[in-house]
Amino acid sequence: MPSTRLPERAAVIDLDAIRHNVGVVRKVAEPARVMAVVKADGYGHGAVPVARAALEAGASWLGVAHISEALALRAAGIDAPILAWLHTPDSNFSAAVAAGIDLGCSGWELEAIVAAAREQERPARVHLKIDTGLGRNGVTADRWEAVVGEAVEYQDEGLLRVAGVFSHLAVADEPERPETDAQLDAFREAVALAEDAGCDLEVRHIANSPAIFSRPDAHFDLVRAGISIYGLSPFADQTSADLRLRPAMTLRATLSQAKRVPADQGVSYGLTYRTASAGALGLVPLGYADGVPRTSDRGPVRIAGRTYPVAGRVAMDQIVVDLGASADPAELAGAEAVLFGSGADGGPTADDWARATGTINYEIVTRISQRVPRVYVGEGA
Repeated sequence: MPSTRLPERAAVIDLDAIRHNVGVVRKVAEPARVMAVVKADGYGHGAVPVARAALEAGASWLGVAHISEALALRAAGIDAPILAWLHTPDSNFSAAVAAGIDLGCSGWELEAIVAAAREQERPARVHLKIDTGLGRNGVTADRWEAVVGEAVEYQDEGLLRVAGVFSHLAVADEPERPETDAQLDAFREAVALAEDAGCDLEVRHIANSPAIFSRPDAHFDLVRAGISIYGLSPFADQTSADLRLRPAMTLRATLSQAKRVPADQGVSYGLTYRTASAGALGLVPLGYADGVPRTSDRGPVRIAGRTYPVAGRVAMDQIVVDLGASADPAELAGAEAVLFGSGADGGPTADDWARATGTINYEIVTRISQRVPRVYVGEGA
């Protein structure tokens, strides 16, 4: 934690942890290069600071979903290779081409991308995406040869460069499942067809964070590291520590009130929780408007070296914790309340909140709203 006083609510982002995690991924994936995925504002951590830290730690590429996210990185002065892969007919392909952003292409975008290249008078760079089984975007296998042929024709005209071929894995977080083998086989076939058709590929990429750690045969030239660079495990049966990763986000607030209450005191909307005995309640100024899941079932909160469960329903702006019979409200008022962090002190983690909510750690960190200030610590913060 920084030595200066923190805001009453803050998501504290450890940029040294980001650098450490990128270093871990680089060692696991080498000789493949690393794309740091910073979509969704860096999974809630802040796209620009995370991108800079990741590049300093040796990431070669950045990945985002939307062109607008890539343009924001360029506006911040980041000139590293960036791939944006999720488009609609309203996407600003001209701005992307002008900014030198690589574009994922599922086939239907080709004409719009070529039109943008003509307008900007510079060739577009595309990564053709083959749908190997996830069933989201990407060219279906039956259309792959035709789309590759069309792209090569545009490449021969000098309007674009097919810089890469990529796909996305559906169940790499469950390493025992056979679908990953089938997807990798389909990917290799698609790459071979593209190369035979005249594509001189710079990169071939399909590995996400779980495949980085569990499928070295999926590394190819480039791996796309998302949740792992934020220090969270993509596996249900392996922790961050098991993978040598360090969680980068700590969500904390100042306890706004602590007070004595009698036994059978109802707590929060619906009075779904009642105190078992006389004791103390603490009020934490974080709620579902800040990204705390309303559906969490007694999510953990660390206060003064002890972990307490949330008591009652999460409200828009606040949660209540039952501090028990022995707590002294006078001592705890103004104390720090940590919802999740690295877990190094035995406190709660994003994985604990994911379990309490019935979701995944990706969602827990990504959903923290912009009402919560980000405070950066570590080198260069």
